Amino acid sequence: MWRLHRAAVACEVCQSLVKCSSGIKGSLPLQKLHLVSRSIYSHHPTLKLQRPQFRTSFQQFSSLTNLPLRKLKLSPIKYGYQPRRNFWPARLAARLLKLRYLVLGSAVGGGYTAKKTFDQWKDMIPDLSDYKWIVPDIVWEIDEYVDFEKIRKALPNSEDLAKLAPDFDKIVESLSLLKDFFTTGSSGETAFRATDRGSESDKHYRKGLLGELILLQQQIQEHEEEARRAAGQYSTSYAQQKRKVSDKEKIDQLQEELLHTQLKYQRILERLEKENKELRKLVLQKDDKGIHHRKLKKSLIDMYSEVLDVLSDYDASYNTQDHLPRVVVVGDQSAGKTSVLEMIAQARIFPRGSGEMMTRSPVKVTLSEGPHHVALFKDSSREFDLTKEEDLAALRHEIELRMRKNVKEGCTVSPETISLNVKGPGLQRMVLVDLPGVINTVTSGMAPDTKETIFSISKAYMQNPNAIILCIQDGSVDAERSIVTDLVSQMDPHGKRTIFVLTKVDLAEKNVASPSRIQQIIEGKLFPMKALGYFAVVTGKGNSSESIEAIREYEEEFFENSKLLKTSMLKAHQVTTRNLSLAVSDCFWKMVRESVEQQADSFKATRFNLETEWKNNYPRLRELDRNELFEKAKNEILDEVISLSQVTPKHWEEILQQSLWERVSTHVIENIYLPAAQTMNSGTFNTTVDIKLKQWTDKQLPNKAVEVAWETLQEEFSRFMTEPKGKEHDDIFDKLKEAVKEESIKRHKWNDFAEDSLRVIQHNALEDRSISDKQQWDAAIYFMEEALQARLKDTENAIENMVGPDWKKRWLYWKNRTQEQCVHNETKNELEKMLKCNEEHPAYLASDEITTVRKNLESRGVEVDPSLIKDTWHQVYRRHFLKTALNHCNLCRRGFYYYQRHFVDSELECNDVVLFWRIQRMLAITANTLRQQLTNTEVRRLEKNVKEVLEDFAEDSEKKVKLLTGKRVQLAEDLKKVREIQEKLDAFIEALHQEK
Repeated sequence: MWRLHRAAVACEVCQSLVKCSSGIKGSLPLQKLHLVSRSIYSHHPTLKLQRPQFRTSFQQFSSLTNLPLRKLKLSPIKYGYQPRRNFWPARLAARLLKLRYLVLGSAVGGGYTAKKTFDQWKDMIPDLSDYKWIVPDIVWEIDEYVDFEKIRKALPNSEDLAKLAPDFDKIVESLSLLKDFFTTGSSGETAFRATDRGSESDKHYRKGLLGELILLQQQIQEHEEEARRAAGQYSTSYAQQKRKVSDKEKIDQLQEELLHTQLKYQRILERLEKENKELRKLVLQKDDKGIHHRKLKKSLIDMYSEVLDVLSDYDASYNTQDHLPRVVVVGDQSAGKTSVLEMIAQARIFPRGSGEMMTRSPVKVTLSEGPHHVALFKDSSREFDLTKEEDLAALRHEIELRMRKNVKEGCTVSPETISLNVKGPGLQRMVLVDLPGVINTVTSGMAPDTKETIFSISKAYMQNPNAIILCIQDGSVDAERSIVTDLVSQMDPHGKRTIFVLTKVDLAEKNVASPSRIQQIIEGKLFPMKALGYFAVVTGKGNSSESIEAIREYEEEFFENSKLLKTSMLKAHQVTTRNLSLAVSDCFWKMVRESVEQQADSFKATRFNLETEWKNNYPRLRELDRNELFEKAKNEILDEVISLSQVTPKHWEEILQQSLWERVSTHVIENIYLPAAQTMNSGTFNTTVDIKLKQWTDKQLPNKAVEVAWETLQEEFSRFMTEPKGKEHDDIFDKLKEAVKEESIKRHKWNDFAEDSLRVIQHNALEDRSISDKQQWDAAIYFMEEALQARLKDTENAIENMVGPDWKKRWLYWKNRTQEQCVHNETKNELEKMLKCNEEHPAYLASDEITTVRKNLESRGVEVDPSLIKDTWHQVYRRHFLKTALNHCNLCRRGFYYYQRHFVDSELECNDVVLFWRIQRMLAITANTLRQQLTNTEVRRLEKNVKEVLEDFAEDSEKKVKLLTGKRVQLAEDLKKVREIQEKLDAFIEALHQEK
């Protein structure tokens, strides 16, 4: 039973496969069933299998359904068991006939792959639209001779051609059918039958397709022959028309063709330069981004420009030592030389003004290649983007400011050079110097010597035998009005280094009646000067807001339509600023290669002479230039300022206390002590002293103390700066140190809060009256004695000067008294007699006493004035008072015991000793406070001021030249500059050889 069940299942599977295989709807004979199912069907008649009616037509699902298939004749089906040996030859034949499907599939798949490969190749082909200019012009003009419209109408349209192309969608469906055929084994026989039925229709289809292709080929050949005939007819007619042209028209056409050819090659050259410019820009941008991890070397023109910059600093007068080439741009004022320079630099970089002198000093412009169009000054790191109008305006303003800064007061122009570097893709490498325009008349507002100064500056640059003179002549004015041509012919009479440029040719062509005059100017027949080359340029329409691109387009358009070129008065290589730039650059580098090695040799000789002179004069000294000497002096000055902080506190306090007492001693003696000592008792004395001390402390004392401290700091600073250092002292720094000291002291200002804090401290110190021990008492007495003795000595000197020498000096030194001194002497003697009579006389004379003294002197024949008596009394009484005070001071030496008892039961009163102790203690406390302020604050502030002064001096070249002078300094400066120039020249020559 299990066998019967398996057979039934297998039969059902076979029936389902038959229904689904190959897309053929219909029933199968018994031979198509599984062997097991056949046996079951034949041996088990009880098993009923329903057979549908056999259909004579069937439907095939394939991409080839549109092909005509012939109908198959079906043999009658015999039911029952069929032997297996009658079936295997057919299976073998079906397997062999699969080869036709392989061939057909390969052909279809190859066609599809070829189409896809063709599309890929088509996408890979680059766009050659930018290179249409390479194709000769005759190719673009062929449509004038060949009627392509007629040929196009004769050819089949795209729809007819599309019908001949294979249907790739159906090919894809056929490929999927082939895939099913090879992957499905049970559908092999069905596919075999379908292919067998369609084989004859395939042949008919291929024959029809081949015939259509042959017909299409014949049509194409007919059209080609027709096109050839048409082209021949047109070429014959064109030849006939050409033969009819007259000789004059032939000449005109040849000239037009020549001009068009020249302009065409000019455009080709411009395109190539533009492409080269873009490529260089990309390469330089990659280098800037760090794609090439290498250190970029300086370009040749940058190295050469550095040499010229060093030379301009070393040799400002441009004497015979500087013979390095540079392009000198000279011309009359408003001739357009600045515009020519801007066209070469491809940017509007110079200030502008209508009829006004704008170039007031030479401007050295170094042109070099770079990824971005920028400009920068030699002494600045700011880059001006020349593609932005804001940066261009800022650059023009900066150049104008620098020019006005270089011009000294009372002058109009200046020989000082402004160095500017301009970088950009496609710029010709060279160094140009734009000079002030030559003028014929000095107008109002100019200095009287402006004309002579401009001539001297121009001659200084042009007399260099290796300088290239770019002579600019205005073509819109009469040639006879030119001044610069005579000047150039004097500097270069043979024209071996002169290039003549005629500007504003568009205006000249409009204004000049005879064009031959322009030709005479260009050929140099109208001027006495000679030149290497002659050029004609147009620098715009006169509008200052025009861009460089607009000017260039206008220039090219003008020369393309100009009669000067059409009539061969000018050659194509003589026009446009682009050709001028190329010619000037070639001439510049040729001159550089010819002269740079000779200049290097001359600087080697100069270096040897300077080194020999240094060895003979300064064998033990290093070759320090002005900047190096300044750095050495700077370090010494800073070391000396730091040494201020190493002064001991004791030294600070001693000199502060002594200086402060010298400053206030006169006020203390004259305004405090003497008035108080005139009182009758101790109470009044102390009250007077307290009042006067309080007033003094509030108003004068703190300010005096700060002044003393500041003066003390200056004295110590000066002492450290000026004291000799033995053998290491270099007197070449003395002027610099003195200038730094004066400037630092001038800038220093004491702290404003110091006086307020000092006032409180001094007031508290003077309020204290308690002397703690005998030692302080003795110190106060000693301080009082010194002060009174100093005053007594000064008083005696004053009296001696008043009365003249005494009898001893008159006898020993042969000196005599004057008449006035004799009067003072008689008056002094009379006043001393009065003091002896009353030793406790008050400080002032009464009027009756003055009268008595005068009458006594008159009785002896001495006429005196009352004012003379008062002046003499002041000194006499002062001496008497000071001697009395000194005697009282000696008595107070043993008065400390009475002081402790507040002078009770004692006739001795020593209040003046207490006063001097209070003054002495105030001086000590003030000195200590000022010392703290000095060491903690003011010394550091002074050091900061000194550093600021040194930094300012370091940036001021004129100041350094003024303060560091002498033969030694100048020799070291020359030696350093010559070495630097020689090294840069050697590096430049080496790079020049490597470029070759």
